[in-house]
Amino acid sequence: MQIYIKLFEVLFPVFFVIGIGYYLGKKNPKIDTSFITNFAANIGTPAMIIYAVTSTGINFETFKDYFWYYLLAITAFAFVGIPTLYILKTKDIIRELPPLIMPNTGNMGVPICLFAYGTEGLGVSASITSIIILFHFTVGVFLADRKFNLYIIFKNPPFYAILFSAIVLYYNLTLPTVIINTTEWLMYATIFLILMSLGIALVRLKVFSFGKAIICSLSRMLLGPLIGFLLILYFKLDGFAAGVLLIQCSMPSAVLNYLVASMYSPKKIVDSVASTIVVSTLMSFVTIPIVVYFALRYFS
Repeated sequence: MQIYIKLFEVLFPVFFVIGIGYYLGKKNPKIDTSFITNFAANIGTPAMIIYAVTSTGINFETFKDYFWYYLLAITAFAFVGIPTLYILKTKDIIRELPPLIMPNTGNMGVPICLFAYGTEGLGVSASITSIIILFHFTVGVFLADRKFNLYIIFKNPPFYAILFSAIVLYYNLTLPTVIINTTEWLMYATIFLILMSLGIALVRLKVFSFGKAIICSLSRMLLGPLIGFLLILYFKLDGFAAGVLLIQCSMPSAVLNYLVASMYSPKKIVDSVASTIVVSTLMSFVTIPIVVYFALRYFS
């Protein structure tokens, strides 16, 4: 019974805030979320990375290890995603691949890991999210635009936050209390805002190809946790960090895939990406409780 109470405590706040966003989006379809996007990209996400990585008790080895573990997971996602899109006779596999390989580790993964495992879980989940953020603005842009622009990395604030956090961990530095307190406040504000914006996005994004979206979403939501579990077995991982890896591998497609696609891809591709995001997110309301239950039961 205790594990079910814990499961409710972990998931209810996340789904409740998403519900607030969905309600606001239904009530006012024209609600402007550009502020949330700009705040999260330029201030909130860098602050979240700095606090979660440097102030939650993880060390440089853990940061490095789980950064690379999730890189392997992304590679495995690609090996699953490419054949899936090929079987579906997708004309532009490159541009439609991002929602299958880049899950929502930030908007949903970070708060779920925080509520499931506390600040230690937050630190490991931030290590994983770091690589996804880098991928969105490097590999994600390359796939959406079929061009690679190195300049995008250097104008991306989260990149500097990741670099700064890695240096702090490597040299075992202690940040001033004022920085810790400020980044902590900004992090919690960001978590609330991005969860709410996810709810608003569910109102706005439409499903254009239901059959294709179902298959792509099943690939993301069913094979993602399987890949995470195989990584845990192969590297003989245990404890809360293994649970975080499993949860982060089980997330639906990230909304940021839609934002990047809308900037660099044709409308038909954007519609397909949006469809996968919507359907996989709806599926996650069923699959995530199962994964979190498994993680809490066997990796605590």
